[in-house]
Amino acid sequence: MSILSAILLFGFLIFIHELGHFIFAKMSGVKVLRFSLGFGPKVIGKKIGDTEYLISAVPLGGYVKMLGEEPEEEVKNSEKERSYKNQPVLKRASIVFAGPIFNLLTAVVIFFFVFMIGVPTLLPVVGEIMPDTPALKAGLSKSDRIMTIDGRPIRHWGEMTDIIYGSANKALNLKVQRGSEIIDISITPESKKVKDIFGEEKEIGLIGVKPSGETIKIKENVYNSVKNAFLRTWEISALTIVGIIKLIQRIIPADTIGGPILIFQLAEKQATAGALNFFTFAAVISINLGILNLLPIPILDGGHLLFLGIEAIRKKPLSEKAMMIAQRIGLAVIITLMVFAMYNDIFRLISGKPLP
Repeated sequence: MSILSAILLFGFLIFIHELGHFIFAKMSGVKVLRFSLGFGPKVIGKKIGDTEYLISAVPLGGYVKMLGEEPEEEVKNSEKERSYKNQPVLKRASIVFAGPIFNLLTAVVIFFFVFMIGVPTLLPVVGEIMPDTPALKAGLSKSDRIMTIDGRPIRHWGEMTDIIYGSANKALNLKVQRGSEIIDISITPESKKVKDIFGEEKEIGLIGVKPSGETIKIKENVYNSVKNAFLRTWEISALTIVGIIKLIQRIIPADTIGGPILIFQLAEKQATAGALNFFTFAAVISINLGILNLLPIPILDGGHLLFLGIEAIRKKPLSEKAMMIAQRIGLAVIITLMVFAMYNDIFRLISGKPLP
């Protein structure tokens, strides 16, 4: 079932992306010739109206084929009004942009329901206290529950760590529940250098405690769920962009790049961990799919938007020859990246390297 979940996830996110292109093409009056999940030879298909709906043999993506989409494609005079290339720049840009936007909105919807259902969150209850640390010196004890820090109420462990991380060498006043008592403790986090998720060193404050592992399910109301869903989607989108930049700068090692096999492995792992983990993972992958498609590489949506931007500035499109050359270069780049990602996936399987 977990493998099936991974397959359904991959197919669903591709479908959502192509559905964005499809709906906006139809809304713009453009004739859609084909809507395919997968590439290559047709496995099954049915034509309804102008459009042939397909499931194709190679399940590594999908596409929407519109009339007049290819630079060299000839269009009959009677159908020019329904041709993609004869639409205004803004209409074509909206069709292209719709795919990534649908992926981002899908993440927002998933996160909305996750916040409404409730997210299991660590309580600010002290578990282990490390030796020779500010926590031990200040008198914190196992099972102490942090109620406030400098007057700010603390609902969960993350709120506590956020304050402590940003307060290196700064005295903090804690109200702590110990049994039936509420006591005041003053503690000064010590400055430590740690590596962030990108492997870069940064300086944070630490007091030397670990959580007890006690959790509470925090449910949000509709307003907060909507707000948090957009905020979480924005945060992960920004993190994805920063990750791409760090990868180009070679701060993140290239062997962390993964392809479909890694996605399937991670999806299977999250499905095994429970529905909430699986749907949260689905939202993250949907965001990644949307952001990666906006990269300015020809054949990706970002490449098409780049060409449309150039056309808007020049008041005329690039020549067919320039477009074809750019498309071939873009295809070569994408194939190279896919081969490299697959190599990493296969090496990870053979070597037994743990999943990210």
